[in-house]
Amino acid sequence: MKRTRAVVAMTATAALAVMALATPASAGLMSSGSSLAPVQPWLASQLGTLKSATPTTVLVHGTDTAAATRAVQAAGLRRVTTFEKIGVVVATGLPTQVQAVRSQPGVTYVEGNQPIEMLLSTSNKATRGDEARNTLTGADGTALDGKGVSVAVIDSGVDPTHPFLKNPDGTSAVVKNLKMVCEPVTESTCAPVDAGSADTDLVSGGGHGMHVNGIVAGRDVTLSDGTKMHGAAPGASLVSISTGAVLFIIGADAALNWVLENHNAPCGAGVAVSKCPPIKVTSNSYGPTGGGAFDPNSATVKLQRALVKEGVVTVWANGNDGGDGSKDLSNPPAKDPTPGIISVASYFDQNTGTRDGTVSTFSSRGKAGDQSTYPDISAPGESITSSCRIYLPICSSGLDPKDGGDYNTISGTSMATPHISGIVAQLFQANPNATPAQVEAAIESTAYKYTNGAPYEAGTNGTTSFDKGHGLVDVVAAANAIR
Repeated sequence: MKRTRAVVAMTATAALAVMALATPASAGLMSSGSSLAPVQPWLASQLGTLKSATPTTVLVHGTDTAAATRAVQAAGLRRVTTFEKIGVVVATGLPTQVQAVRSQPGVTYVEGNQPIEMLLSTSNKATRGDEARNTLTGADGTALDGKGVSVAVIDSGVDPTHPFLKNPDGTSAVVKNLKMVCEPVTESTCAPVDAGSADTDLVSGGGHGMHVNGIVAGRDVTLSDGTKMHGAAPGASLVSISTGAVLFIIGADAALNWVLENHNAPCGAGVAVSKCPPIKVTSNSYGPTGGGAFDPNSATVKLQRALVKEGVVTVWANGNDGGDGSKDLSNPPAKDPTPGIISVASYFDQNTGTRDGTVSTFSSRGKAGDQSTYPDISAPGESITSSCRIYLPICSSGLDPKDGGDYNTISGTSMATPHISGIVAQLFQANPNATPAQVEAAIESTAYKYTNGAPYEAGTNGTTSFDKGHGLVDVVAAANAIR
């Protein structure tokens, strides 16, 4: 990817990057001495307005999967799907049945199917990504470009045949292309379908996923005007999981659950690792607007913590709600303090590749003085050129189409996030035995301290700030630190 002159104004659909989860269980309907399991506040508000005959979809959390399943059956709910590894059953039923399941033995939390939104090239000079690729090698002895690592991109979809994702031998960087096929109205059930080489990005939010995939792992291309560009990790493999427009939380959670169950062999047990490497990082550029409290009881948080335990880093866009530090506007699941879960703010290199640029005005800020709400790291997210066909809705918002409209320029923390996702792939190539916690520590402790915005203050893994986290990612320094 390469940065171009045009700066595209942020829009709510094209450049948001948070996936808001609900507020903590302590804010739910639990009263002192009650035997009812806590309910997510968002769901509580819905139950108060739904008509008695209107069904709704919920995630029933249990002490284990068997307990959640028994509770769903006992309450008369219809089971839709199960997230086996975190003990959650997705079910549908009437409001009275949802209330009834809270009293069943073994139920620990009841969560709603909350709506979320998509959150909308960078210069690899600012991140020192080009320098790392040209001067450093991975543990395999090859150039540090993400080779041997798959990145799971959970987004609107991808066209595996796009020239930006084409390998020199004609194959695609996309080694697995899944489409989550969901019940169309409420996404109460979602199942993965192998889409092969089909374009899965032809949806209402189309173009967002195509742009993000290119930022992660776009191959070397030369455009007709002579511009040379590539993604953050041009040797990494891509596993695209299309959730369409990502309108409800269950579709996105189902994608994370698929990664949890398949990250070691995403193309199947019989496919060689050389052709389809294990997934070591997920890239998530979606969520609700306006921030929100961190919810440790949500399925999303349980899934990403389970992924960390199995060696997979989760990267989140921190959101596009701006702010001044007076309140917390950060993406809720991005605020997970678990090492190996990384939130990303947007940095603007002024279209020059400088490392002394600015925090993007749209980038969501945490609340000053509360480091649990701060983003972790900054990466280029403003005025980013990547694969984005002009006829797709998100891509049509770009103001600098190139090569017949196959590439365009968009801004958002959605664009900063895949930079970090690709860089994580480079770090795992540098040290395949690194843990997610070590990867995050390497990124944060070596960050370049650009000075625009809020002052830095002492924190974990070095100094941090409420608007830009630990500073601008430095790929060369991080790679040297993790070896």
